Amino acid sequence: MPEGAMPENAKGAPQDGAMQLVLYSKPGCHLCEGLEEKIQAVTAFAIALEVRDIRTNDAWLQAYEFEIPVVCGVTAAGQEQPFPRISPRSTVAQVAQWLQKNYTG
Repeated sequence: MPEGAMPENAKGAPQDGAMQLVLYSKPGCHLCEGLEEKIQAVTAFAIALEVRDIRTNDAWLQAYEFEIPVVCGVTAAGQEQPFPRISPRSTVAQVAQWLQKNYTG
């Protein structure tokens, strides 16, 4: 996928002002699935979410195999900025606050 392109599973179409996020995940990761669901449930602002399966890229697997789920904000320059971890017990409202606090887009 070209740099900056958003996949079909992105929440909404990429748009000006949308928070551009990447979630590093893998199938069967319950923490990953839970965080993805909470991010998708955020309605206070626009989010374009790309979910990347770490098993499809050796560099991603090496970087995130023991760290997933990992959320990165994508800057206007196309660089990824990893966010600090968030508790899996966080509510959707807490996830929304966490995203706003850490996104520097």
